[in-house]
Amino acid sequence: MRRRARRYPEGEHEAEILDLAEDGRGIARIDGKVVFIADALPSERVVFRYVAAGKSFDEGQTLRVASASPDRVTPGCPHFGVCGGCALQHLAPEAQVRFKQKQLVDALARIGKVAPEQLAEPITGPVWGYRRRARMGAKWVFNKHTVLVGFRERRTHFLAELSRCPVLDPRVGEALEVLAEALANTSIADKIPQIEMAAAEHVCLSIRVLQAPTEADLQVFRQLARDTGFELRLQPGGLSTITPLDPPARVLDYSPDGSARRLQFEIADFIQVNGFISQRVVNQAIDWLAPQPGERVLELFCGLGNFSLPLAARGVALTAVEGDAGLVQRARDNAQRNQMNIRFEKADLFKTGAEADWLAGAFDAVLLDPPRSGAEAMMPLIAAKKPSRVVYVSCQPGTLARDVGTLVHHYGYRLERAGVMDMFPHTAHVESMALLRRDAP
Repeated sequence: MRRRARRYPEGEHEAEILDLAEDGRGIARIDGKVVFIADALPSERVVFRYVAAGKSFDEGQTLRVASASPDRVTPGCPHFGVCGGCALQHLAPEAQVRFKQKQLVDALARIGKVAPEQLAEPITGPVWGYRRRARMGAKWVFNKHTVLVGFRERRTHFLAELSRCPVLDPRVGEALEVLAEALANTSIADKIPQIEMAAAEHVCLSIRVLQAPTEADLQVFRQLARDTGFELRLQPGGLSTITPLDPPARVLDYSPDGSARRLQFEIADFIQVNGFISQRVVNQAIDWLAPQPGERVLELFCGLGNFSLPLAARGVALTAVEGDAGLVQRARDNAQRNQMNIRFEKADLFKTGAEADWLAGAFDAVLLDPPRSGAEAMMPLIAAKKPSRVVYVSCQPGTLARDVGTLVHHYGYRLERAGVMDMFPHTAHVESMALLRRDAP
């Protein structure tokens, strides 16, 4: 049987905002119950309406601000509040970074029961036009005879009606209406659900097509490519079916650290969305790790080799491990193109045992960059190698805190340094980095 939705008070209500939640919503307490209120900031008094009620907390939406925080700014996007892509455009960028730093410190204390000896200076950069990689939705709206291109609305599965997106690379962010108009002019407008975007030296778009385009449709796509300068690819099935509209495909590549080294990637591959911040993250991680020529270094979750090539350039003997076979092969190809000798291995880093041959011997240092779930299974295996330094790059402060706590409390490491990187401005997403050190007995 379906549960009845809880009833919540109607009309307008006032609340004082006490803090920010992990997702960027304001936290209020009304009659002893927590209420999460979107678009509200700490120290503000807001007028809001309830949008949902639960057993332990309710949810609300700010209607107007009665008393504003000094950190409140005017959002830079006309679609803020409708589009679900950003949660914090109303908060000044420097205050967003402080919020993220607090999320990291709180997680380390609450979950890991640790505190860094040093809180590193945050890595920041441009807050608009930073996003070079995205998956956008596309939707044919029959009654308007138009196509929407962009991201979902808040709290719904519907696409927001966007004219532009200022966080995307401007070559794409300012061309959403051009894209939408072109798709609407095809016979398969209702059979195009998404577009993958990669913005390198040139922009590449992969258009998912659920029905084969006609010759007239292909001409529409070719005109779009001529008008925008974008390279277009079509995806009729799985990722392996992505093919250039007009072969050959152009090379997509980038520099991981600002040097002449280049990493080639496929449009559906994972790369960090913020190229400027990513380069600074790579350089900081290697500086913190301080690898010396001849040392044995282990890198886990290496992907395409984003950290691998700059690490190997320091003259270390590097073993780099990744779970995706396609990424491992492309990492090997990247190393070969850059004339570097790196041992790349494929392994399931959530189930790997100590008997793995690439784990043989000692390692002087370890660098890892796991997904949001962290690297819990690897902590005892890393500790068994007794590396003197571990640099942990994280996209989820909770799992970072858990894993760091394990190394500190069970394996004799100390948390020397930790800090955040503002990889996703205007969102509540927190990227962070930690340096752990094991002092010689």
